[in-house]
Amino acid sequence: MTPQDRILQLRSELHQHNHNYYVLNQPTISDKDFDLLMKELEALEREHPEMADPNSSTQRVGSDITSDFEQVAHRYPMLSLGNTYNREEVREFYERVESELGQGQFSICCELKFDGLSISLIYERGQLVRALTRGDGQQGDDVTANVRTIRSIPLQLPDGTDYPDELEIRGEVLLPYSSFERLNEEQEAAGKPLFANPRNAASGTLKSKDSRVVAHRQLDAYLYYIPSPLPSPSHYDALQQARQWGFKVSEHMRVAHSLQDIYDYIDHWDEERRNLPVATDGIVLKVNDLRQQQALGYTAKTPRWAIAYKFPAERALTPLEEVTFQVGRTGAVTPVANMAPVHLAGTTVRRATLHNEDYIRQLDLHEGDWVYVEKAGEIIPQVVGVEANKRPTDARPVVFITHCPECGAPLTRYEGEAANYCTNEATCPPQIKGRIEHFVSRDAMNIDSLGSEKVSRYYDLGIISDIGDLYTLRQRFAESTGFFGTTPEGKLLQQEFGGTKSKSGEKAFQGIEASWSVPFERVLYALGIRFVGKVVAKILAQHFRSIDALMQATEEQLTEVEGVGPAIAQSVVHYLSLPRSQELISQLRAAGLQMQMKEAEHLSDALMGKSIVISGTFTHHSRDEYKALIEAHGGKNVSSISKKTTFILAGDAMGPSKMQKAASLGVPLVTEEEFLAML
Repeated sequence: MTPQDRILQLRSELHQHNHNYYVLNQPTISDKDFDLLMKELEALEREHPEMADPNSSTQRVGSDITSDFEQVAHRYPMLSLGNTYNREEVREFYERVESELGQGQFSICCELKFDGLSISLIYERGQLVRALTRGDGQQGDDVTANVRTIRSIPLQLPDGTDYPDELEIRGEVLLPYSSFERLNEEQEAAGKPLFANPRNAASGTLKSKDSRVVAHRQLDAYLYYIPSPLPSPSHYDALQQARQWGFKVSEHMRVAHSLQDIYDYIDHWDEERRNLPVATDGIVLKVNDLRQQQALGYTAKTPRWAIAYKFPAERALTPLEEVTFQVGRTGAVTPVANMAPVHLAGTTVRRATLHNEDYIRQLDLHEGDWVYVEKAGEIIPQVVGVEANKRPTDARPVVFITHCPECGAPLTRYEGEAANYCTNEATCPPQIKGRIEHFVSRDAMNIDSLGSEKVSRYYDLGIISDIGDLYTLRQRFAESTGFFGTTPEGKLLQQEFGGTKSKSGEKAFQGIEASWSVPFERVLYALGIRFVGKVVAKILAQHFRSIDALMQATEEQLTEVEGVGPAIAQSVVHYLSLPRSQELISQLRAAGLQMQMKEAEHLSDALMGKSIVISGTFTHHSRDEYKALIEAHGGKNVSSISKKTTFILAGDAMGPSKMQKAASLGVPLVTEEEFLAML
């Protein structure tokens, strides 16, 4: 695989992991593994600047924004922290701060890193007026109604205290272990899926549409940062003042005056955290002096005055009972260890991933082994080792299966990949369900009324057997009200979409019909072609302009497109040559989906020859709308600032690093109002 192909593959994987984590609240990878993928992508992009893409995961932070809540811009950006998993990088952080501050003395505030959902609370004259999630760092979801049910968050600050008229304070909303266990007991009794961990449960709860549900689940909150100006000269003192104002601030904060003080704090809490009532996954280190924080400044995505140290994953030993295999959307077969229940990082673990065939061989895993299990990043359990001294003398090695456990088709392994794949793409049930789920997902056709549970149910009932069946649902339901209603399918459709379920059914129909207006590049992405993520789909759509032209393209023609390597080209040609793919495209075309690019509207030449960078948040239009306006008036959108940049369209909360670079290069900043006046 070429570096360019690897970049595209990493971007696609990271976009999906971001979506799983921030939107679905269903992570499938540990924080550490995500960070390693991100670092690999950052290194490759530095080596290959010609592959620059403003939509790369390295150019943004993840988002927890959902369409169920109003989005509101943050007054101050909510940046993420740089992560480290070893003491050496803690030392490097300390020495860098020491070097950049010169001979001046400094101290570090050490805090517990709570594992929940970031929140920003805004008070005016002592009254809580707004609560926002982190979102994408620039704007977040307004969850004020739900936050008002959290009893540890004050709705009115106490009289007689010297709080400022305008105050913003940030922290973490989380679910205590006791509430988490009670919640999962209720879920199990109701026959509903269990939450994987307290963090997922807290996130899902805070995004509930019903504030009564939030109140019942008894969320908690710890506050740890005040971004608004305060008279206090230190971060630690500011939070002690916040405690006097009625906020719940951790009593375990400590000020360290040396590197050894920091190591002692880490050592203590690596053990003691197991006795806390809430989940923690590390330590946060912040330069204590607020003026020194300002002097150190920020990178594009993280403050230079803070870092998060992640604890090593907690480990437990338990006997292996059975290895089973599950099939994913792409046909990849993942081995799963089924073990005797063991308590790990606050939850009971019975299953853990074994990744792939090579991993099983590396472990030298045998039936009946006792295995070591870790929760990588406190989220995904995985088997990390075997206790050979406990192995039965007659134990046989675990052998990877040769045929799909779902459909019985032979498995294959592609060159350069670790996973085994089911070869039956056409009729293997998990692959079909996965394709439909991908097709209706937010970044694809955005049919939000059809979640994974409905897709699985409709497939199992025989209502849909592939993507194309979605677009005949309304017609088939209409027919079921007449003569055809006496057929088994007619009765089934009436049960699922008629009577008391009519509102839910109509919403599904409307969501499907709304997808007719989804642009061609997203339709192409929704098809689920291997290696074709959102960025590649857009590149292909813009180059070939229609599905017909793309279907006629050869591998050689595809690789001539910038950003498309041999692996992608081969995958596209293979997919479009399959009879079932061609039949699906015909069905979707007949249903009215967009199969070609719309010609961009040309409004004027007001921005002809100008290269424009967009940064910040805006009032009158979204960033995507401004990009479209720039192109419609003859301008060019660029992602990074250089001497060739004509100007920056600067909204609120523009990153400080971009401001500094613009000033150093003499690139002017244009406000939203000034820009609109140009047009």
